[in-house]
Amino acid sequence: MDFPFLFIEVDDAALRTSVSRGAGVNLSAFEWPAMNAAIVTVGNELLAGDIENTNATWLSERLTARGVEVARIIVVPDEEAVVAERVREWSERFDAVLVTGGLGGTPDDVTMSAIADGLDRELVVDPVAEAAVQETLDRIFEENPELDFELRSEWYASMPAGASAIPNPEGLAPGCVVDGVYVLPGIPAEMRAVFDNVANEFDGSVATRTLYSPEPEGALASVLGDAAERFGVRVGSYPNRDAGETRIKLTGDDETELEEAVEWLRERANIPLESQPSEY
Repeated sequence: MDFPFLFIEVDDAALRTSVSRGAGVNLSAFEWPAMNAAIVTVGNELLAGDIENTNATWLSERLTARGVEVARIIVVPDEEAVVAERVREWSERFDAVLVTGGLGGTPDDVTMSAIADGLDRELVVDPVAEAAVQETLDRIFEENPELDFELRSEWYASMPAGASAIPNPEGLAPGCVVDGVYVLPGIPAEMRAVFDNVANEFDGSVATRTLYSPEPEGALASVLGDAAERFGVRVGSYPNRDAGETRIKLTGDDETELEEAVEWLRERANIPLESQPSEY
């Protein structure tokens, strides 16, 4: 039987894109929506201010650099119901949800169980992850014979049914990905190593340009607003009092329009706009 057309429909609240593909149709002619993502950082210690939320900042920087629009960031406590609710809602709303923290074998490590609940999946022991964890545990106890406590591989290798394990070369608990939800460890070095294993899965069309001006933020408000309206780009201004300058960030989905907005600003602003910050 011949199927000459593949019908693809994407439905996301205010977005509905339908594409029919047949012989001779160039898919590059279609404008696909930009990839977006949300970040959920889990931990009572973050909410209490005991540690700084560097994971969210690091992930945002990496995702933005890859053209992904980071739409939400939230910190939630080590409470299974809270994590499950957030994952359930955001997994339906965004292309990807990145969850960090709460992996392991301690009582407050509830993230994997919460995600399984939020996605209506069972929590199971992944055999590939379990073998890798057991190998690491054997090495740890061999190198440290004085250790006198129990560590079970299933504590670290449990994840939602159907998930794909993501190796953790820096620690015990592997990450996983299921239904667009990426689960990463909370320890920064481990989180970064696990993310690096899946970084190529994040590829968006969002582009940014950054300019710097010696003028105060208020002096730029009118012309920046005009640029945003004229070119359909998002414009943000961020004063740096120590450096005596304002950082201007333009964000958009169209590289050409973004460049035109930058050139238009340079011509209309009547104030210096540099591509590099001043040294101070």
